[in-house]
Amino acid sequence: MTPGIRPLIAGNWKMNGSWRGSRRLADAVRDAAPALDCSLLVCPPFLHVQAVAATLLGSPVAVGGQDCHAKPSGAHTGDIGAPMLRDAGATHVLLGHSERRADHGESSALVFAKCEAALAAGLTPVVCVGETEAQRDAGHAEAVVGQQLSESLPLGFITAGGIIAYEPVWAIGTGRTPTEADIAAMHAHMRRRLVLAFGPTAELTRLLYGGSVKPSNAAAILALPDVDGALVGGASLVADDFIAIAQAVPRG
Repeated sequence: MTPGIRPLIAGNWKMNGSWRGSRRLADAVRDAAPALDCSLLVCPPFLHVQAVAATLLGSPVAVGGQDCHAKPSGAHTGDIGAPMLRDAGATHVLLGHSERRADHGESSALVFAKCEAALAAGLTPVVCVGETEAQRDAGHAEAVVGQQLSESLPLGFITAGGIIAYEPVWAIGTGRTPTEADIAAMHAHMRRRLVLAFGPTAELTRLLYGGSVKPSNAAAILALPDVDGALVGGASLVADDFIAIAQAVPRG
């Protein structure tokens, strides 16, 4: 963990859950939140953002969208504008997740534009970066992540409290995780890049780790330097697992 930063445990529910199931999951997270020594964020599917936000109203648990369009409104069938997310009760939005980059061909330039839109709407962007297995095997992991950072983050990202989530593509949903040394090295690399680009205020930017985070490995990962929380996928769909990961945050 980084001194001076309150850890954040974020749950990406992806394309899962019914309306009732999402509310039940939100209820369980809300009830557990007061006893936890960290901030919490849940990112349900678009259809459930408003219901989850209503369930969590008045609680310390924040709600985020899983993506937004680069334009605030217009003829963009099937898309969601950042102001619409804000109006539905979201305060955060995930951007540049590897599944968006791979499945929808999103470039870092598009992530940059979406990030600007999120900031303009008053949302906190959580920008995801990460390398493929082939890129890591070739020794290019730090270069790939560094380029994604430089091309995805607009001016004002740091001062607005923007968050970075490092998710090695080959670890997402596979049950595999990098070694603790690899995670620590990448987070230190990201911190250096951010400070060089944005100045010393980036020392307090939250850097989350994501990629097969679960109760059994959370404590070791969250104890690493420059790891300021976790972006949790599959385990965030099980209330007990998500809460256990939050309970693994080092105290003090």
